[in-house]
Amino acid sequence: MIAFRILAFANITAGILYLGWRYTASLNFDPRALWFSLLLVGAETYSFIDTMLFILMMWKPRRRKPPEPLPGKAVDIFITTYNEPVDLVRLTAEAALRIDWQPKHVYVLDDGARPEMAELCREISCGYIMRGEEWRGKPRHAKAGNVNNALIQTSGEFILILDSDQIPAPQILNQVMGYFHDPKLAFVQTPQYFYNLPPGDPFGSDAPLFYGPMMQGKDGWNAAFFCGSNAVLRREALMQIGLAEYATEVEKDMQSAIGRMRKEARRPGVTPAAGKAARIVLSEAARRARGMLAAGEPLEKAAEVLRQGGQKADDIQAEKDLEVIARELASLGEKGDTAAREASRSILWEMSTLAGSVARATSGTDSFSGRFEDERALDRSSEAMAVSAFSTISVTEDMATALRLHARGWSSVFHPEILAYGLAPEDLGTALNQRLRWAQGTLQVLFREKLLFRKGLTLAQRLQYFTTIYSYFSGFAHLIYVFSPIFFLVTGIAPVNAWTLDFVFRFVPFFIVNKAMYRLVTSGLSTRRTEQYTLCLYPLWIRAVLGAIFNKSVRFIVTPKGRQNRTSFSRVSVQAVTVVLTLAAVAVAVTQVAVGAQSVSIGILMNVGWALYNVTTLSVILRAVLYKAPKGWSPKPPAFLFPAVESKTRKRRVIQ
Repeated sequence: MIAFRILAFANITAGILYLGWRYTASLNFDPRALWFSLLLVGAETYSFIDTMLFILMMWKPRRRKPPEPLPGKAVDIFITTYNEPVDLVRLTAEAALRIDWQPKHVYVLDDGARPEMAELCREISCGYIMRGEEWRGKPRHAKAGNVNNALIQTSGEFILILDSDQIPAPQILNQVMGYFHDPKLAFVQTPQYFYNLPPGDPFGSDAPLFYGPMMQGKDGWNAAFFCGSNAVLRREALMQIGLAEYATEVEKDMQSAIGRMRKEARRPGVTPAAGKAARIVLSEAARRARGMLAAGEPLEKAAEVLRQGGQKADDIQAEKDLEVIARELASLGEKGDTAAREASRSILWEMSTLAGSVARATSGTDSFSGRFEDERALDRSSEAMAVSAFSTISVTEDMATALRLHARGWSSVFHPEILAYGLAPEDLGTALNQRLRWAQGTLQVLFREKLLFRKGLTLAQRLQYFTTIYSYFSGFAHLIYVFSPIFFLVTGIAPVNAWTLDFVFRFVPFFIVNKAMYRLVTSGLSTRRTEQYTLCLYPLWIRAVLGAIFNKSVRFIVTPKGRQNRTSFSRVSVQAVTVVLTLAAVAVAVTQVAVGAQSVSIGILMNVGWALYNVTTLSVILRAVLYKAPKGWSPKPPAFLFPAVESKTRKRRVIQ
């Protein structure tokens, strides 16, 4: 810990000195180079801020040991599935049934409503839950909706959530339930570990840095994330945030209705006949309802005020329309139409009664009362469930739910022991789709949950969530990093005044200290592939950010299990083009030196080295497209799946 903090201070000092020099003494103000110079120093600034956030995260990591168990607490075990193979779900469900804990109830949450899955549950004697008719025609909200649907049909005080491929160890609950002695603890997250990683982890699926030092660092700030599986959650905490978010959403809807009513009241010629009278009624109703919300009065009362205001405006509208009709009938009566004259008199005589009847008969989206019905609906009739404990605003419902729990004052724990064993993608295309969904969902949290302004979060918690989201903007910085050496080697235009020893003496210490700090944190972990994919995925991160900024909808897609055999070079075409352009730039520079058009300089040497590093790193993802597991290799499921009494036949089926 002391060594890390020393290196952190050295890193910050070296970074400030380097960037200070870059901004004050190294920018190339040549009109041809200024834009390039500013882009590069901007990317370096982004990276330095990223380093600062990493230092904050790792400043006081929490390394926990399991406390004494908390016996006797009922745990519901949810296994979420949509279209995964039945045999795969069987493995997880049977392992869940063998978990050493009582009382517990195991449920398969089948969003695919498959008869064969229901039959499996009957066969192994576990619960089976699917969606009911109330979901027909309503937003389903993917995994979040599936879990929310199960929550209202179960009653355990705690919930263990498992993805369909995450096989739990028998001791999982004994190891984590003791943390819930703390009454303010909302959830305990354990690592996600994959037993089918091919040799060398070609798709970069392993995450020992995240499910290790990074989560321990976040845990030190009471900001450990819920990661969607392998976690135990307290039902009380989930229901509390569900009710709180329900109230928040209904109030937002009410505010929207009030705003629309005020806007309608200010619109000139709100109706051809009703005119000023209806506008006054609407304006007064909106004013009263707004005051009631500000005073904290029940939402039902504000909704009733809006309803009455809209209804009264409808009555005025109907009365004015009837007056027009009565005048037209009277005009016909003056021409000798006796029936029209009598009808005109009847309308005028019973105007108030008729106006109310007409208003009720014509109520709907074209009426004032009907126009605001959706926003005033306290039952949130547009949703299958009025109260949703799991957040439905993002395809990464886990992160959004954790944020809401932290904002409501609940705490979290990261327990570093591997207690469940899952399946990672077995082809590059599936791995890329999974990462894109994670990135898009995480960015949705930034915009839709208003992270930077969310009440209830501590500054440290806010920064821990922001750190993860901020990392996805690295695609733009890496775009600059991969094209900077290309631009310099081809054009000779430098982003600094000169590639001199001044640059070397400032950059090299910063770079070395930064790497030393990172190596200290990751000591004993295999993070090489993670580092490589950080650069390799820059086009994916750019796509995710642009999609979030332009509010592109994101579909939740279940990650397929097993190799899909569909990845093509088109999925990594940007990286391939980058490699080709980089090698071409190096060839241009070497040729120019060879023919005497340029002399060897620090700038040439540094940028050739930089370019070759980029090529070496990006080639990792190009090789992954064609990757095939070594002959004879097969995944090794956890040993506890194979008790001595089980047959070799079963073992072969599991491995396949």
